[in-house]
Amino acid sequence: MPKRLEMIVNLLGILLLSGEAAFAKATTGEIQSPTEAWNHTWDDVLWDLWIIGGVFTIVAVYLLIRYRARSPGAVGTARPLNLDMALAWALVPAAIFMADDFFLAAKGWSLWNIQRQVPRDAMEVKVTGYQWYFEYDYGNGITDSELVVPVGRPIVLRMTSKDVIHSFGLTEYRLKEDMMPGRVTYLWFYPEKPLETQVVCVEFCGTSHAEMYNKVRAVPKAEYDAWLSKKLERKKKAELRKSQAADDGANVEPAQ
Repeated sequence: MPKRLEMIVNLLGILLLSGEAAFAKATTGEIQSPTEAWNHTWDDVLWDLWIIGGVFTIVAVYLLIRYRARSPGAVGTARPLNLDMALAWALVPAAIFMADDFFLAAKGWSLWNIQRQVPRDAMEVKVTGYQWYFEYDYGNGITDSELVVPVGRPIVLRMTSKDVIHSFGLTEYRLKEDMMPGRVTYLWFYPEKPLETQVVCVEFCGTSHAEMYNKVRAVPKAEYDAWLSKKLERKKKAELRKSQAADDGANVEPAQ
């Protein structure tokens, strides 16, 4: 029995180490992308299901054929087991399944840590949820109803809600996070390539919940800088017109 227990412990260690190695591959440069980490985790879950399902199918088919009744009156007999064999048949499969469960649990914990650790150079965008739209604040008074971000830089979204609970769902990036009144939550993602997708509210928030979505555009940095400059220029022109209108109103002589 000690040898069997040693084998079980070694198997558990191998599975956990392979999990760490898999997550080491879920990196883009020096940034551990939560999207890539989630994709790796999902692949491992699918492989796990296929392998376990395949093993059980093969064993079931073998048992059905090997121990089928060969005549109408045939009666099967169970093979006697001693204590050592009984413990082996009970503990070894249980240990293998537990090792598999610990492996997937460790991947889940690692994935959670990646999602919660924002890179230091992440660009911040403030997001506010309303019934029924999202508003994005890029700083310097620039707001928009569309999320535009530069490729090749991690993006952190600081989010809150002005009315009810919403849930910000970046489906293409495998991420979502609740938005609550009076509280700031966050998520971050890493756009690796130019891509146009969309964000949707994934928690029922009222009668127009299904209409609460907008585009998410990841564009090259030069295109993003040009877009932001254009927004800033429009803002300055709008402020100038407003100031001129206020001055013109102040200079109008009152009627006699």
